[in-house]
Amino acid sequence: TIAFARSRTAVEILTTYLREALPAPPGHPSPIQGYRGGYLPTERRAIEAGLRDGRIRGVVATNALELGIDIGGLDAAISVGYPGTIASTWQQMGRSGRRASTSLSVMVASSAPIDQFLATHPEYFFDRSPEHGRVNPDNLHLLLDHLKASAFELPVPAAERFGLDETPMLLDVLEEDGFLRRAGDDRYYWSQENFPASAFSLRSAAQENVVIIDITGDRPRVIGEVDLFAAPMLVHEQAIYMHAARQFHVDRLDWDERKAYVRAVDVDYYTDADLGVTLKVLDAFEELHGTDGALLAHGEVMVAWHATLFKKIKLHTHENIGWGPITLPEQQMHTTGAWIVPPKAIVERFGRETLDGALIGWARVARSAAALLLMCDARDIGVLAQAQAPHTLRPTLFLYDAVPGGVGLAERLHELHPDLIEACARMVRDCPCMDGCPSCVGPVAEVGVDGKATCGELLAALA
Repeated sequence: TIAFARSRTAVEILTTYLREALPAPPGHPSPIQGYRGGYLPTERRAIEAGLRDGRIRGVVATNALELGIDIGGLDAAISVGYPGTIASTWQQMGRSGRRASTSLSVMVASSAPIDQFLATHPEYFFDRSPEHGRVNPDNLHLLLDHLKASAFELPVPAAERFGLDETPMLLDVLEEDGFLRRAGDDRYYWSQENFPASAFSLRSAAQENVVIIDITGDRPRVIGEVDLFAAPMLVHEQAIYMHAARQFHVDRLDWDERKAYVRAVDVDYYTDADLGVTLKVLDAFEELHGTDGALLAHGEVMVAWHATLFKKIKLHTHENIGWGPITLPEQQMHTTGAWIVPPKAIVERFGRETLDGALIGWARVARSAAALLLMCDARDIGVLAQAQAPHTLRPTLFLYDAVPGGVGLAERLHELHPDLIEACARMVRDCPCMDGCPSCVGPVAEVGVDGKATCGELLAALA
């Protein structure tokens, strides 16, 4: 059996619970293993071999086991929460049943709005084709990487055009950075020893990793790695890093050297970090002003984020049993975004506290609605609600591409604004709760007793 979880932390927690429920005989390794990004290649190959020969009976994985690895012979596949896309769901379900015998595939919906929407509207999943593969060919991050890979295959002539007219300038930049060398034949040659494509991730735009070093014994040893974007959340100092259902305390994080030093511990909690996000509009490509004061726009934005504090969450009960500060450098990303400013009249009708709750609820459903509308993973879209945005000086909802440079998601949302508002309103309207819950705008404790009703009024005014 394989169970797919949505995050690395969820994989480790679920693996821990399953091992406790199904303990291995004394002296024998557990037949239940976790599998996710960040494990060393030797660990992953051993788990794959164990699945093939039957030594491992159950595995809890992220989407790292969706495709590209032949592990046939699984009897059941369980998606713990909606995987995020129709394509991923079919990939996960297709992991079971590769023999002639009967197999089972199950999706267990979480309390997230998108999961609850699919549970009540299964036709969205069964009647639609898989998602569109969106890419912005003029994204400089992607373009530079393509030029590197191209030069590795064949020398690139100086007059070559690769998408943008600025290709010669980009080739000069890569030469200055030491990746290419311009020869006498007026062609650019790859000048590095490494294979350029080996540095490109299929799942993340981040190309740097933080190495995790276990210092429990006499000799330090590398046990895994984590990408730079996730490191502040997972391996900040005092974090509990979970690896193969074992717990490690992060004693020190050397941010400059990209190394986290951990020590094995046995505690009854894990840690969860809070992220603070700010957004600055750099340029507005288009602004549409309504007569009622509403504003629709899209353009270039800079998103900055940093982990602010961590909470200690008790296993099984999920109680918050403590917290601590996180002091790490801020990270930034230039991308594209869309923003919506509600009409002045509807905003003036609410008090500040009521308006804050409505904005929180709107942001929560907007991410799920946008993912359904664009047929993409909700994690591809960032959402930020500001009661008084510096750019507009008014309550504003921002939606942005969670990829450096953007891939066109925010621009498409700007074009589909009426559909986005209707999808948000539908999620709020169809939820049977009275005042708010995790399946729509969020719990009452977060949005207030009037949060759901106010969010509905806000969306009605924007329709």
